[in-house]
Amino acid sequence: MLFHPHSSHIPFDASLNYFVGVFDIYDQEETKGVELSKYDPNSPKDREKLIITYCLDPEEQLSYRHRYKLMDALKCSLNSKSFNFHVFFEDNHDEYINMAWNEDEIDDPREFFEEIYRLASDKWKDDLHKASLEDPSTW
Repeated sequence: MLFHPHSSHIPFDASLNYFVGVFDIYDQEETKGVELSKYDPNSPKDREKLIITYCLDPEEQLSYRHRYKLMDALKCSLNSKSFNFHVFFEDNHDEYINMAWNEDEIDDPREFFEEIYRLASDKWKDDLHKASLEDPSTW
């Protein structure tokens, strides 16, 4: 079983939130919120910068196996025409989640995740190839 990075007992859940959860600015509105407000997530140039800077494991905490699992989950989600990508940009006051941009401020959340997939496929290509040579059921 694949465990959460830095854990030996918490199973890894390859949620798409790993990619965009970094845009949660709850209790950081005056620091992280101000920094992220400089970007327009609908601008292709800004979106690419956001994804490369924030979404693709900038602290290098994920192993090649974690990256593979995340990309597999993302690919499955993108292959589903009815998948709700909006939900990942919604504020949730019960969970103390305040996203930098609300779901109605992002013109096409699916397109945002498509761009994540494109950029991650390139940046993580060696890791994805390495993981593809293994049997994920043994993780």
